[in-house]
Amino acid sequence: MHSDLGNNQVQVTIFGKSYTVKGMADPSYITNVANYVDRKMHDVEDSLANTQSENRVAILAAMTVTDEMFTLRRNHEKQINQFEDRIQSLSDLIDESLST
Repeated sequence: MHSDLGNNQVQVTIFGKSYTVKGMADPSYITNVANYVDRKMHDVEDSLANTQSENRVAILAAMTVTDEMFTLRRNHEKQINQFEDRIQSLSDLIDESLST
């Protein structure tokens, strides 16, 4: 790991293969992301009845991670809508109390 003009170069292992990843993010963040991907690929592999190609495992892991992201995004949007509704209710209540 070293810094090169703001780019960090990190050696990571995903599904038994080593990769050099360059990025602006902190090296520990890059390592954590790679570890997460590795863990998801192994989880997918462990859940399959038969041995599958690395490409198939990678695609299924990507779909799993994408599903997690979509679920979190949907929940986040739902929370924002709830907060906005609550803020509007409080604003209406304040306006109502000031007008009386």
